[in-house]
Amino acid sequence: MSGRGVWLRARARLRRFPAALAACGDQAAAYGRCVAAAAAGPAELRQDTCLEEFRALRECFAQAAKATPK
Repeated sequence: MSGRGVWLRARARLRRFPAALAACGDQAAAYGRCVAAAAAGPAELRQDTCLEEFRALRECFAQAAKATPK
């Protein structure tokens, strides 16, 4: 059984990644600002610190990936 088809599909998805990510620049910037602010503060960066921003980015990326032509 050949795994070649799996790699071809994975490469096709990766080629669509930049276009999908470009559509979510505002959400990516908001998440990046949140992480940077949390890491620069006196307390250590903890899980779920920027959960709201991450969820917004993930939702945007999922919508952009669906809209990106195959």
